[in-house]
Order: sequence, then structure tokens, then C-alpha cells
Amino acid sequence: MQKTLSFDDILLIPQMSDIKSRKEVDLTSEMGGKQFQLPIISSPMDTVTGPEMVRTMDAHGGIGVLHRYNTIEEQVAMLRQAESKTTGAAIGVTGDFMERAEALVENGAFLLCVDVAHGHHISVKEAVESIKNKFGDNIVLMAGNVATAEAFSDLEDWGTDVIRVGVGGGSICSTRIQTGHGIPTLHSVILSAGVARKSLIVADGGIKTAGDAVKCFAAGADFVMLGSLLAGTKESPGQVFQSNDGKQYKVYRGMASAEAQIDWKGTANSLEGVSTTIPYKGSVERVLSMLSQNIRSGLSYSGARTVKEFRTKAQMVQQTQAGMKESFTHILTR
Repeated sequence: MQKTLSFDDILLIPQMSDIKSRKEVDLTSEMGGKQFQLPIISSPMDTVTGPEMVRTMDAHGGIGVLHRYNTIEEQVAMLRQAESKTTGAAIGVTGDFMERAEALVENGAFLLCVDVAHGHHISVKEAVESIKNKFGDNIVLMAGNVATAEAFSDLEDWGTDVIRVGVGGGSICSTRIQTGHGIPTLHSVILSAGVARKSLIVADGGIKTAGDAVKCFAAGADFVMLGSLLAGTKESPGQVFQSNDGKQYKVYRGMASAEAQIDWKGTANSLEGVSTTIPYKGSVERVLSMLSQNIRSGLSYSGARTVKEFRTKAQMVQQTQAGMKESFTHILTR
């Protein structure tokens, strides 16, 4: 039986560095002929990415992907409100997905994201091939999610430019509990990086800290996709509300949760997510700034000035449970 590794199972070995300032570290990554100064993508969830999140992500050098849990007209309206040349937008694989894709491309979408839970599927193959036949290289096509090297290679062969890697690792995802399927995201990234030829790798799911993102880049990811870290901010969709204790909160929910499905299509089935509330964080600009600084620090510990250089220099070790305890701020658990 194969053994898998998750974020807390590994650490990166500090190495000799001549980097005197984090400003020397360049996080720029390329996608579709464009340069992005921050290799972070906001998740296409209705409590994470709307027009305001897209605009802010773009302003900080990242990418926002508008969710698809609405009508075509509503999603196109969000795209227009985003007023950004680098907007991504999600689509499905059934029903009017091609009509939605056409409307989004006509209104300036830079990236189309085939957004399903199980990306290694015949419906994804058919959707990817249809979209590529229609638009060719005029758009960047993202698809997923996948967990294995075989799945990554298949999506590459089908014509996918950017592949979301990670199944069941999201903080509000219950796929592994409800279906028994999944692989730790970090391990899936390692597997995908071993076979990737030209498609970009987006690590998606379970990234709870800047350190987890750093480990994804070390493992071979080109970008990371974030949900919970960006949720609960001023720019995420949804209202801020105050609880009885006087604290402020926002809703954060998985798109396979009962609440999301009922709001979206009036019924709920195949429940593989939950809905919860998280403390209100204020502007996402502060979150992105902290992530950027800490990721830069992470690269500097390996003496790397770029993400590409970091992938070649980074060295991983596996830690024990005792090591995991030592890695956390353990004074808080005394």
C-alpha cells in the first residue's frame, strides 16, 4: 500500500542563502503569455470570488476566478463589473456550459475554468475538447480537480492548459468522509510534477498557511488556489453580521454543501461540503500582503530568488508526530 504525505508531514531544509532582503525574491509566474506577480488564484466559490475579489486580486498581481453558481446573465454581469483584463470564470460540463463559455469569452474572460469535483472524468474530457475546438489558444483553459499522475497526464493530453490538483482537501470539503476517496494535496502535487510536460500545476485544497503554499511551490506547483484564507474578507461576497458576543462574521461554504446547492439549484444531492461562519478579517489586501511576505521569506530560506529556482533547490524531509508538535507554537498548548 502506497504511503502519502500531507503538508504537516514534511518540512523544508534551510540552506545557505545570500538573499539580504525579501525584496530580492521575485514571485512572478507566467500563465497564458501574461506575467503575474503573485502566484495566487482565488477559488471559484460564491463566498470567495465575486467582482470585488477579482479586482483586488488583479491589483495585487494574482488571479480571481468568478464562480458559476448563477445564471449566464448574472455571471456575465459579474465579469463586466470586474473590469479586469485577467479575469477567470468557471463553467460546468453539462447543460448550457458551452453557451456560458461563449458568453464569457465574448465579454473578455481571460481564463475558463472547468470546475468539477472529479476532473478525471469522461464529461471533463468532452468539455475540454469542445472548448479547445471552439476557442483554440484564444483562451487559457483550466480544469480539474485531479489527484493522480495518470489523471494529470490525461488532462494534459485532452488539451488543458492549467490543471487544478487536489481532491478532498478543502477546509469545508467532506469528499473524503462521504466517499472515502482522495489523496493529500501535497502528495498529488508531487505526483503531478513528476509527469507534467507543459500544463501548469495549481495546488488546490488544504492550504491553511503561507508555509503550506511554500511547500506546494517546492513540490512543483506553479500557482496555489485559495478559499478559506481569502474568505471572510471585505472583498468576498456576502454580508458581514454581528453575533451575540459582539464579534463580526461572514459565511463560508463549500459549493457541495446543502445550503449552496439549495440556493443555486433549489435542491441538494451528493453532499460533499459544509457551510460555516468565520471571523470577519477586514480587507483581503492585508491577507495578500502577509502571504506575499511570508512566501518570499520561505523561498529565501532555501536561497532561491524565483519560484522556478526554488523548485530545483528545495529539499524536503519527513517529520515525526513529535516534530509536528515542535513545529507549531507549542507554548499555546501547554
